[in-house]
Amino acid sequence: MLRLAFPLVSHLPPKKSPPIRPRSPPARRYAATTSSTPFPPPSLPELPPSSVYVHLPFCRKRCHYCDFPIVALGSSSGTTPSRGEGADDPRIVDYVRLLLREVAATRPVSDDGVPLETVFFGGGTPSLVPPRLVAAVLDALRGRFGLSACPEVSIEMDPGTFDAARLRELVGVGVNRVSLGVQAFQEDLLRACGRAHGVDEVHEAVGIVTACEGLQNWSMDLISSLPNQTEEMWEESLRCTVDARPTHVSVYDLQIEKGTKFGQMYTPGVFPLPSDTESANFYKIASKRLSEAGYNHYEISSYCKPGYECKHNLTYWQNRPFYAFGLGSASYINGVRYSRPRRMKEYAEWVQKLEDGTWIHESRSSDSKDMAMDVVMLSLRTAWGLDLQSFSKSFGKSLALSLCSTFRPFVESGLVIAMDMERRALPHTDFELDLQSEDDFGNRAAFIRLSDPDGFLLSNELISLAFGIISP
Repeated sequence: MLRLAFPLVSHLPPKKSPPIRPRSPPARRYAATTSSTPFPPPSLPELPPSSVYVHLPFCRKRCHYCDFPIVALGSSSGTTPSRGEGADDPRIVDYVRLLLREVAATRPVSDDGVPLETVFFGGGTPSLVPPRLVAAVLDALRGRFGLSACPEVSIEMDPGTFDAARLRELVGVGVNRVSLGVQAFQEDLLRACGRAHGVDEVHEAVGIVTACEGLQNWSMDLISSLPNQTEEMWEESLRCTVDARPTHVSVYDLQIEKGTKFGQMYTPGVFPLPSDTESANFYKIASKRLSEAGYNHYEISSYCKPGYECKHNLTYWQNRPFYAFGLGSASYINGVRYSRPRRMKEYAEWVQKLEDGTWIHESRSSDSKDMAMDVVMLSLRTAWGLDLQSFSKSFGKSLALSLCSTFRPFVESGLVIAMDMERRALPHTDFELDLQSEDDFGNRAAFIRLSDPDGFLLSNELISLAFGIISP
């Protein structure tokens, strides 16, 4: 499966492997050593949530790689009267009513009135939901938790599921960021994935988004490692993406999940899927082409123009708490992640129990090892990297020193970059001096990060090594 690395449905972030497959490329020295990305390192979840994810599960059809909890409406279901008969689909109306009940029955974590800074409508294909119902959800969130003066309100949209009028309506009710699920610019690849749209609809959607007044912030999603995808196809998709000038690009490596159509058809690394080496090359090409076009590679799968990081996703990379609502969605509150049911009937029963006060979630104190692993995993997924001083303060200098000692050969090879307080790359000899004793540790190295792209490509392996130190 793909999507943002925190899928925000019942798939919780994996403890042992982020969603980029481990590769074995040779170490390179050309990776960026600094980052202009203005966000702090992950921290412990002490503040009240200021972000919310809302799952709108409706799709025209299920894509061949998808294992998210969705409701397939059928290919004839559209978004406006001009596109079909889906505007008043009772399945959508009934679900939104259920969603509003969940919001109303959820008690804010804090009584201090901390407003929501980000709202993300994910799916599914949220652009299938009529704008008036999206507005109803936003009104409910505003009434229950409050919204900041200028919240980031994102919505996922697929080509062929909206027109200019619909997008204007969404912007009118408060949406100010669009995530456009393009995935590929080749008709054959879109058909092979089971996508409900074609290339003509992709170009139409891009035109609608770029022409929409009041919408300056939008992202485009692409998938690499698709069946029969060639390097030439990938280069073409990247060129088309750069030409469209989105402010943000998400590039996902296809993951084959059990229970999906692709899971029945293909074996990872076996033709017509690319080999690991070919997939790694796709990743390197994306990093190179997008960086050349002025995009900052600020997270393993995420690129942005300066100042256009997805604020909502930064909530996850900073390990901050967040609310979530809807079928299969997962919240992170008070250091605990928990999910709603993935089936509609069970979800409706869950909401009823929440309203009745009979739903019980056992509270538990967060395990320091789990928290340390979360911080390492999230930090090393980003261009910011792991703040060694903050980590030492939270989990002990001895553990931070052990982690750095484990990464010593990778600093020498260039897969891991050590940096000083000004985020300047340190020679590996200076890093070695820092590791000679616990008293000296931290005098030179203030941060470590994975190199781009080769360190990011080996993130699974490197993070697993770190986990072995934290929880042997």
